[in-house]
Amino acid sequence: MRLFRYLAKEVLVSTAGVTLILLLIILSGRFVNYLGRAAEGKMSFEFLFIILGFHIPSFIQMILPLAFFISLLLAYGRLYIENEMSILFSSGISKAKLALYTLGIAGVLTLASAFINFWLSPFSEYQAELARQEQDQLTAFDFIQPGRFQGRGQRTTYVASFTAEEGWMNDIFLSDFVRKNDRDIPTQTVAKNAEQIRIEAEGGLNYLVFKNGVRYEGVPGSAEYRIMEFDTYAIRLEDKAFEKIDRAFAVPTSALLGSENLKYVAELHWRMALVIMIPILAIIGVSLSQVNPRQGRFFKMLPAILLMILYLGLLIWGKTALEKGKIPAQFGLWWAHAMFATISGVLFLQFNQTFARKKAKLPTAKESQ
Repeated sequence: MRLFRYLAKEVLVSTAGVTLILLLIILSGRFVNYLGRAAEGKMSFEFLFIILGFHIPSFIQMILPLAFFISLLLAYGRLYIENEMSILFSSGISKAKLALYTLGIAGVLTLASAFINFWLSPFSEYQAELARQEQDQLTAFDFIQPGRFQGRGQRTTYVASFTAEEGWMNDIFLSDFVRKNDRDIPTQTVAKNAEQIRIEAEGGLNYLVFKNGVRYEGVPGSAEYRIMEFDTYAIRLEDKAFEKIDRAFAVPTSALLGSENLKYVAELHWRMALVIMIPILAIIGVSLSQVNPRQGRFFKMLPAILLMILYLGLLIWGKTALEKGKIPAQFGLWWAHAMFATISGVLFLQFNQTFARKKAKLPTAKESQ
């Protein structure tokens, strides 16, 4: 039991460290992307951190099997280099028992992966979709930053400042188009003040109300030009209806069971695949982690990682093929698991020197006489 706790500590601590590093790398890339969108006024800074938080379980569900496999190679490789494995084997610990201990460690991570894949990740993605739809309800004026022109081309907005108490926008400039006679007519609105209001009596419609300004409508250089001075002028802001959240990655696992929708079938097999691959990678990892101290702990890392990438690549290809109906739904991704389970079995038999022992037991020609 002490040996199991020792091995579990070595592998799980390394897995946590590798997971954290890979997660930070992914989050930093997403953060830069979202930060650029926030700077362009396409999302609020508060939403940036909310959406990143909701996506973390989905990142972990992909990272966990890879981090476990890499950590297993690193931890066991270190034990071989420092001759700790040699001491264990000479003390009566067989390679089969080492594999059982490794599967026990993998079982802990398999349960954690099942919880993330079957419940936490789809729940978080569902909440992320809800947050995204709530974000879509905001108008461009909710992202306005005072003192900056925001927008592109003819669609540009400028607000000099905000009045904190009343929520007024001061010295506002709005450039846009209006559709008339199958043509886009440029419009410019300049006003002293403006505010957003919601009229519940009309079904909860949003309006942008300008105060004390001028509106210009027409093509520059054309004789058809309209100039309108106003005390109060209102523009209706379009509302976006909430959509049904039915994207496969955000659907609860219970809704995927028994579904004939190919995307749902592919998603269900994908969630199962990320769980099933952990014990298979455990056997491959324990088989390929054995190195000679003269070779170095990274000697077998490259072929092992290439094998892991091939496994993951086949699963990703299989998921896409399932969605397109190129693979029968009843086959799912089981063929990929069967292939790599066979590879793991062959590697373990070679690691356990099963073939060498059988060869040694064969009688020689003289003995047979």
